Amino acid sequence: MAKHGGPGGRGQEQEELLKIVGEIAAKSHALIEEFLRRQQAPEAARPAIDPLNLGSAFLELTARLMSDPTSVMNRNFAMWQDYMQLWQSTTLRMFGQEAEPVVVPERGDRRFRDPAWHDNLLFDFIKQSYLLASRYILETVRQETGLDEKTRRKVEFYARQFVDALAPSNFVATNPEVLRATIESRGENLLRGLRNMLEDLERGRGRLAIRMTDLDAFELGRNIATTPGKVVYQNDLVQLIQYDPVTEQVYKRPLVIVPPWINKFYILDLQPKNSFVRFAVEQGFTVFVLSWVNPDERLAHKTFEDYMWEGPLAALDAVEKAIGEKEVTAIGYCLGGTLLAATLAWMAAKGDRRIKAATFFTALVDFSDPGELGVFIDEEQLAALEETMAQRGYLDGAEMATTFNLLRANDLIWSFVVNNYLLGREPFPFDLLYWNSDSTRMPAAMHSFYLRKFYHENRLVEPGGIELAGEPIDLRRIRQPVYWVSTREDHIAPWRSTYAATQIYKGRKKFVLAGSGHIAGIVNPPASGKYGYWVNEKLPPDPDRWLADAIHHEGSWWPDWAAWNASHAGRMVAARDPGKGGLPAIEDAPGSYVRVRAV
Repeated sequence: MAKHGGPGGRGQEQEELLKIVGEIAAKSHALIEEFLRRQQAPEAARPAIDPLNLGSAFLELTARLMSDPTSVMNRNFAMWQDYMQLWQSTTLRMFGQEAEPVVVPERGDRRFRDPAWHDNLLFDFIKQSYLLASRYILETVRQETGLDEKTRRKVEFYARQFVDALAPSNFVATNPEVLRATIESRGENLLRGLRNMLEDLERGRGRLAIRMTDLDAFELGRNIATTPGKVVYQNDLVQLIQYDPVTEQVYKRPLVIVPPWINKFYILDLQPKNSFVRFAVEQGFTVFVLSWVNPDERLAHKTFEDYMWEGPLAALDAVEKAIGEKEVTAIGYCLGGTLLAATLAWMAAKGDRRIKAATFFTALVDFSDPGELGVFIDEEQLAALEETMAQRGYLDGAEMATTFNLLRANDLIWSFVVNNYLLGREPFPFDLLYWNSDSTRMPAAMHSFYLRKFYHENRLVEPGGIELAGEPIDLRRIRQPVYWVSTREDHIAPWRSTYAATQIYKGRKKFVLAGSGHIAGIVNPPASGKYGYWVNEKLPPDPDRWLADAIHHEGSWWPDWAAWNASHAGRMVAARDPGKGGLPAIEDAPGSYVRVRAV
């Protein structure tokens, strides 16, 4: 798109654009009619959850602002000065002079990568105007000290959703890349985008299920979740996979991995190049992984206690039957780590020492500061959610996915709106985004308990705060050697919150902080050479003090963990083939439970 243009050129462009819009409208009408014809009668009305519950929060913010008119005037005056500087800067550029921008996008903001956002005066002005307005709105919320912390976080979170949604990059008329594509293709991009949107609506049964990747590019067991193994045990909630060895000898104590059931286990077994499971097998560990069922209304009654009994405890019994080994090392990832911690405390109360060492990936046990997920947890939202789950028997996977996507809306929502609907492109095949789109449901009884007792009331960290299978849970009873991996940019399990467990458990402890976020920081194979990690053998109460004294290491933390886990895995023994021991093979990995999709 040209930097400048005369009045005649602009008029010709406008005429051409109007003509294209007319053609698009005619074609779009036919597409929409065809879409509506294919739709069946809408589902019965369901009680709607108001995920925002923002009325009282914004009223409180308004009251605080009205009580301090001087502060409001000062902020308005500052914004007015910023706009005056922007007008002056734009005027200088119109006359061919250089001028520094008044405001620039934050580092990593990919919405304004197209050169026209800087080169073209109009789009540069639109961009900077938007950035000034969004900065004003967000700073008004952040600087309002009269709000309690939870209310401030809630208002700030949804204010950010508002300003992100109104970014000029999200609209045809104010996105130079989209305008250029529209003119060059005579609107075919918008027509393809409309077709993509209608297909997403149909696939989501009326809900906009935005495709983040090519859903036909991957198939479980063919080019994703491909590490060879066998399902050797199953119950209502879990299939237990034992993986084929690749070394002649293995460590005596097997490794049992407890993944979260909020998403599927194969985040740890995407493709050979980035599979943690394959890496662990190659290190000489006999690897077992729990593959959780994708529950429906038939499992509505399953509780958190059931997940303990039928998950890690059942897996320990099955491992002993399969290979004759009672003692294991274990990994718990995210919610799976929370369950593993509760299970370890329960086992300690029973005198059960079968788990000899434990690793926690981005796992919370102290929920006093759960990060941005906390904005979704209050009494009003929980009551509405429980009402809906009581009717269905579960929390729908799409609702869970939307919650997590909102935490990174620009990357996980709006970038795909622009790519799929405005530019009319097909999403790029990406294994991690395929996994992210493969959502799971949550049984009503379990999820209500988890949200209330852990997130809302923070009872797990209290000695005796919850009871499982007749035993008060006290995390201070955990005395096994423990290795933590948390990630510095985690928006789901903030690392400073996961660090709190270092002050609770009583055994030998090692805390490792990896670069990047909740997924990329964990799925970081050595060959990638990315991110690095921090280690500090001392564990002071203050996590920031820990980080200040920590030593940074380049590359992946995987080899460091492998050496640590090997030191607790016993001597070497002959490799064990799945299905050849005390438990026959049921089916090939990755099993059938993981193939059940929520949509």
